[in-house]
Amino acid sequence: MSDNPAMTSDPLPPHVQLVYMGTAHWVSHILYVAAKLNLADHLTKGPTRADELASTTNTHAPSLGRFLRTLAHLGLVTEDGAGRFALTRLGEALKTGATGAARAAILTLASPWMTGGWERLLESVQTGKPGLEGALGMPIFDWLAKHPEEASLFSETMVSFHGAEPDAVAAAYDFSGMKTIVDVGGATGNLLTTILGKYAGAQGILYDLPHVVRDAPHLIQARGLANRVTIVAGSFFERVPEGGDAYLLSHIIHDWSEEQCLTILGHCRRAMSPTSRVLLIEMVLPAGNAPHPGKMLDMMMLVGPGGQERTEPEYRTLLSKAGLRLTRVVPTNSAVSVVEAMIA
Repeated sequence: MSDNPAMTSDPLPPHVQLVYMGTAHWVSHILYVAAKLNLADHLTKGPTRADELASTTNTHAPSLGRFLRTLAHLGLVTEDGAGRFALTRLGEALKTGATGAARAAILTLASPWMTGGWERLLESVQTGKPGLEGALGMPIFDWLAKHPEEASLFSETMVSFHGAEPDAVAAAYDFSGMKTIVDVGGATGNLLTTILGKYAGAQGILYDLPHVVRDAPHLIQARGLANRVTIVAGSFFERVPEGGDAYLLSHIIHDWSEEQCLTILGHCRRAMSPTSRVLLIEMVLPAGNAPHPGKMLDMMMLVGPGGQERTEPEYRTLLSKAGLRLTRVVPTNSAVSVVEAMIA
């Protein structure tokens, strides 16, 4: 039997599967250190010995050699007969600026500040309160507002984590005929600019907190849409811009308590016209025992911001409480669906 479950097709005994699940955090810690040391960037020049890397990464050479050997086990590097390490295709994806922003995602999702919340998962299950808030001493989004570097990484992480979704949403939902699309809590504008790139007749309003939208102009300009996107700084707990034909809320509603969700949706309702749509981009959970990534993400919502993932009936109930009527759920070629609602 292989010592790596990913390298064998043989069914593993239940107890072995459970042990691998229980040690999965080892891998996340290893990837975090690899990202933190910028090892992929350092190896871009070609095969390098551990002692050479140690001098540039300020690490202990023998320990780094053992660490690199473990990265080879995970498939990120290869070692030649001369003790030199080189990147694999998988390892290339860990470079700064690589497609998919995996490095930013690992530096966020496997970071000490994030894993501190997961260490309190039992507390969250027992109390219903977000463990990350206890670990950080404040709600996650308040903490990010005070830590700009981590906030930028978090925005980049959302682009990475939800990478396939913007194209899938733009392809699945018909935005034709809409003149103004408001992206509520849209961060750097990844989803909004993807939609505008497909629908040339629309203008966009990107609405998020000041420290969040500060990174948006670079992406918007890079996609050639500076003349079609207006950036408005503000809090969706206070208001949202009026005049939208569609109000996008991508992975917003799942972050918050029901009371907070009703506040956000209430501001959207007040800003809407009778023909406007609210479009929730979320992982709508299937009923029963069907596997779905949203069921794992639901635990992140429990331990992190204190929100939750929902089924279609649960979204229908929530929207109804906000004076909105769920009109349809549009599946996409990704894990998310588009939950469409209008004024009831």
